[in-house]
Amino acid sequence: MGPINSDEGDDAQESASAAVEVRTLADLARLAGVSTGTVSRALAGKSLVNTDTRERIQALAKKHGFRPNQMASKLRSRRTGAIGVVVPLGHAGRQQISDPFFLTLLGHLADELTENGYDVMLSRAIPDGTSDWLERMTGSGMVDGVLLMGQSDQLDVIEQVSRGYRPLVAWGICREGQNHCVVGTDNLAGGRMAAGHLIASGARKLVFLGDTADLEVAERHKGAAAAAAEAGISLLHIPISLANGEMGPQIKAASDECGGDVDGIVCGSDLIAMNVLHCLHERGARVPEDVQVVGFNDLPLATLMSPPLTTVRQDIADCAKAMVEKLRARIAGEHTGSLVVPPQLIVRETTRAA
Repeated sequence: MGPINSDEGDDAQESASAAVEVRTLADLARLAGVSTGTVSRALAGKSLVNTDTRERIQALAKKHGFRPNQMASKLRSRRTGAIGVVVPLGHAGRQQISDPFFLTLLGHLADELTENGYDVMLSRAIPDGTSDWLERMTGSGMVDGVLLMGQSDQLDVIEQVSRGYRPLVAWGICREGQNHCVVGTDNLAGGRMAAGHLIASGARKLVFLGDTADLEVAERHKGAAAAAAEAGISLLHIPISLANGEMGPQIKAASDECGGDVDGIVCGSDLIAMNVLHCLHERGARVPEDVQVVGFNDLPLATLMSPPLTTVRQDIADCAKAMVEKLRARIAGEHTGSLVVPPQLIVRETTRAA
């Protein structure tokens, strides 16, 4: 038999390599002719392994369809690679995650988390008067940290749990002496801004629509009331649920009660404002000629309303990014303070020029 030429030798070696079953790091290490530690570091992209060796090992892993055991890796590092995202609804048990605000915030949080290599574990919690709703997540051992999409009426519970569980960041309000880390908007300033704009635009018979059991809505109402008081104008408050199924009938009842005796409406959320615009249209009231309306949040839907909605903007995308950054820092054992972002009035067509 004659000698095997070079091409035939390469083909034979490649065929032999292809026939090897690679199921473990040790299998891949034998195939590559290196230690299992070198394989582990190479697959993790560590610079301790020289570039040629790292690329050769990664190519072999890809060729043989090898995937490292992620669960074992996570157990060794004592990390799960998952973040719990919790929506607490103590103030409005019938509110859904499908609420446009929750969906907007959740979308930005999920994008930031996945870009940072985390999986998302989503939970809608209906608090029952104890701290169990939060401790079930923080004590589960299934997540590396928790993000709260709001505080609802659960400030005391969140404070209690956060003293023993550091990797927790909430969307919401920040009060003096507060322990847990918060990212959110200055709701007091936003409420003052909304009412002030209506007053400057000629409105004199004002109403605030929103359920002040929610801490953020309560701050918005307080700010609007302060602006009205400074102008010598009364501000009627009508509680409106944040649950979409209850919101419409309550707004219709409020409209029937007030009749035409309102010319400026401050809404605790954009969703309330959207329902208000629908109700005003059914009544034949002109916006903004007869009644001016201001929302709160500046959701993407605000520009699609007819007319487009004047609202107070919360920079939800930037705040979501800040929440994830602060949570990552706290997972790493760092201390992080809260972040309160100034609101911005976005004037569109549901109010007149000031």
